[in-house]
Amino acid sequence: MSDRITSALELSADDRMADIGCGTGLFARGIAEALRPHHPVLCVDPSAAMLDQLHSSSALSPLLASAEEVADRTVALPYRQLDAMWLKESVHHVTDPAATLAGLTRLLAPGGRLLVAMLPTTIEYPLFAEALKRYEEFQPDPADIAQHLADAGLRTELTFVEHELRLDTGRYLSMVRARYMSVLSTFSDEELRAGIEEIRARHPEPELVFPDRFAFVLGARDDPTGTTASGGGVRTASD
Repeated sequence: MSDRITSALELSADDRMADIGCGTGLFARGIAEALRPHHPVLCVDPSAAMLDQLHSSSALSPLLASAEEVADRTVALPYRQLDAMWLKESVHHVTDPAATLAGLTRLLAPGGRLLVAMLPTTIEYPLFAEALKRYEEFQPDPADIAQHLADAGLRTELTFVEHELRLDTGRYLSMVRARYMSVLSTFSDEELRAGIEEIRARHPEPELVFPDRFAFVLGARDDPTGTTASGGGVRTASD
């Protein structure tokens, strides 16, 4: 995933970068290790407990803040502008995606890029039925996110990437028990136990194999010295 983010954003060591909703910084760390950036990657998350697990490195700079606080400049950033930022599976936590993405867009330097990497509206994960149903009720549509970026004036492209996941069934059930997806936090302990039994009955095999598909919504700001964008449009492709 770090490689895909790097490729989609065409990142370079000279870029001023931010991981918005970085969690424990897994992807920022992978990108920093590969690129050895000249400016520390800004790792933004509203959870102090998550940032406490950030890898200690001069290439990573933690910032305790929400995407909304960054977008409306409630918190000060160490960079006046950003060349690249990404939101990996965090946009569904944003209360007003249109306003927040517009605010983040205003932080981009000329030629800057913003990537939203998110799950599509339907998934083929081996979850229990009610969890899949509830996921579909809450998950934003990538097409809507793309339109928000286009409305903010970015040249926007929506693509899909997919790879195969193979997980030991017992390990996956432990992940479900630990509520590894935010939708699982909406179930009580008793409901979750029942859901795990449903998964166990449906998947007696020792290893689970299923596709992991992501929507990549990429927006790019005009660079007056280079490419000129028409804005307002969304191009859709698949990979």
